Amino acid sequence: MKDIQLHTLSSFPKNKIGKIVDYDNDNLNMPTKIIEMGLLPETLFKILYQAPFNGPLYVEFGDEKSRIALRKEEGDFIIVEDLINAGK
Repeated sequence: MKDIQLHTLSSFPKNKIGKIVDYDNDNLNMPTKIIEMGLLPETLFKILYQAPFNGPLYVEFGDEKSRIALRKEEGDFIIVEDLINAGK
């Protein structure tokens, strides 16, 4: 059995493919736009760019390769894993 390491989206390395696993449900302030934009569990993603000084993350996700910018604080709500370790 593989040892799965979970991260937040905002701490995930750039240019690696990952999978959204869950949300930080302990924090009731999670922006609903995360779900509304389609960042759902089991969605594959890749961080294309992070602006300097903890700026926004530019994320590509889903089968359609949609692209969005998220604040670092929003990325902290999303729990992800590296696709290499993901249970397929």
